[in-house]
Formats: sequence, C-alpha cells, structure tokens
Amino acid sequence: MGVSGSGKSTIGETLAARLGWRFEDGDRFHPASNVAKMSAGQPLTDDDRRPWLQAIAGEIDRVCKAGERLVVACSALKRAYREILLHGRDDVRIVFLDGSEALIAGRLAERKGHFMPQGLLASQFQTLERPEPNEHSITVSIDATVEAIVDAIIRQMKQVTP
Repeated sequence: MGVSGSGKSTIGETLAARLGWRFEDGDRFHPASNVAKMSAGQPLTDDDRRPWLQAIAGEIDRVCKAGERLVVACSALKRAYREILLHGRDDVRIVFLDGSEALIAGRLAERKGHFMPQGLLASQFQTLERPEPNEHSITVSIDATVEAIVDAIIRQMKQVTP
C-alpha cells in the first residue's frame, strides 16, 4: 500500500518474483468509471473505492482458499479501506511503502503513461492514514533501491508471519 508513485507495482512485482508468488496490480480491479474519473484529475470518493476494494478482497479470499499466495499492489490509503481488504483475516499482511511527498512527486514527474495525474498526489497524502501498530502491517522506507526495499519487506515478513 501507498500513495501513487510510491513504487507499489515495481516493489510488488519484485517481491512476488522473489517469493515465487503471483502478482496482481490492484489498478486492474478498478471499474472503468474510476479510471475515467482519475484520468480527469478527480479524486475518488469512498463510494467509488468500495466496489474496487471489495473486488480485491474477493480475489484475496479466492487465492487464500485455494492455498495459493499473492502480492497485490493497492493504495489502501485509509484504515477503513484496509479493513475492507482484510475483513478480519490474520493471514494477510499489508506492506506500507513509506516516502515523503517530495520524493514521490519527483518520481511522478518522471513517470509516463499512467492514468494517475501528478496533481492528485497532494489529495492522496491528505487521505493517507498511516497503518497503526495493531494492524500488524509492515512499513518500509522507499528511499532505497528496489532490492533493498524487498529485502526489508522479507525480513519483516518473517517477524510478523502468523
């Protein structure tokens, strides 16, 4: 989880490859209306996000029930969103990719071809609710190489695995 430009897809893909798990970009679960809204520079409302989060939660449930493993890149900026994703599960971990607004703005300025415009970054930081300790999440700084970030996630996964 993290704001746009925090590296969710890049880190998620690399983490999944290292673990031998499947990777899914949460963006693919957005209804077309959400993509159109974001492309027009309009932030999503909680009502817009609910079916998207429920679709991701359904995929998590399906994969876990099948005994498979999955890494999903998803913003999950509010605790309420993470609660929809996990809905009481204790066998799933949230990884928070933590970085400053200045660092991420610089990354977004270099990114091409993504539907999320840089102008929405401030609204994402306003929405962001950092995970609380009782959420059993993993927090890593994104001010490092992809490999170092993934190493840090894997180290912490070993410490918090149920």
